[in-house]
Amino acid sequence: MRLFKRYGEFFFKIYMVVIFLMLMVFPSIIYAARPFITDDTGTVGKNIIQIETGLESFSKKSNVDGAWVKEEDIEVSTVITYGIKDNLDLVLGVPYVRKKTKENGVTIFSKEKLSDITIEAKWRFFEKDGLGIAIKPGISVPSGDYKQGFGTGRITYGSQFIISKEIAPIGIHFNAGYKRNENRIDERRNLFSSSFSLNVEVLKDLIVGGEIGIASSCDPETKTGPAFFALGANYNMGRYLTIDGGLKLGLNKYEIDHSFILGFTIKF
Repeated sequence: MRLFKRYGEFFFKIYMVVIFLMLMVFPSIIYAARPFITDDTGTVGKNIIQIETGLESFSKKSNVDGAWVKEEDIEVSTVITYGIKDNLDLVLGVPYVRKKTKENGVTIFSKEKLSDITIEAKWRFFEKDGLGIAIKPGISVPSGDYKQGFGTGRITYGSQFIISKEIAPIGIHFNAGYKRNENRIDERRNLFSSSFSLNVEVLKDLIVGGEIGIASSCDPETKTGPAFFALGANYNMGRYLTIDGGLKLGLNKYEIDHSFILGFTIKF
């Protein structure tokens, strides 16, 4: 970790140089769903590689036994997608998380580590007249330190059901998911989720949108699931790069208070 902090800026610069060279060598038209959590049925295309990198900053404040506890997390995620077929993708997700907890303004916990890696496949099995239907099964690998809150400690599995309808310039997307949350940290094992998004291309290459979603609480004692609302936009910078940003707000006390999202996507 000390080496990471010491040389992190150097490796970040090298990473950006590599990305730039890849863009120059492998130009292509790009599309991306970031920063929206709701997935669409789009796939990257056969033998195409897509890399999404995003940063999300979370904040949640609550009163616990008379003390104000504030959680401040930052997640840097990298998602690499490879097109096996025109309608079938293989997806690898690698999250790196910094967790910080303050009690009455005093830091009582601060760590940053790799969290659980995910492996998924997206299969669009129906497409006609702007309507697409896909499924996205996947697993998570217990690569994070579950004892410190960076994972579950076991392999989890589940699937997303995705519907997209394109009525230019509008895109409508719906997700419904199930996750078997095997874990060693006494969390709920059967988790359900759903979300809905509406995106509009307001200008050429500029898409803005909003989404709303709800999921099962990981706390087995909590019946109400965390719910959120988000606004975001992405802009296609030529043929090579898409940048994005967004704001996510919690709709109840079980969700984070707010988070800010920034990222970019390349495809070659």
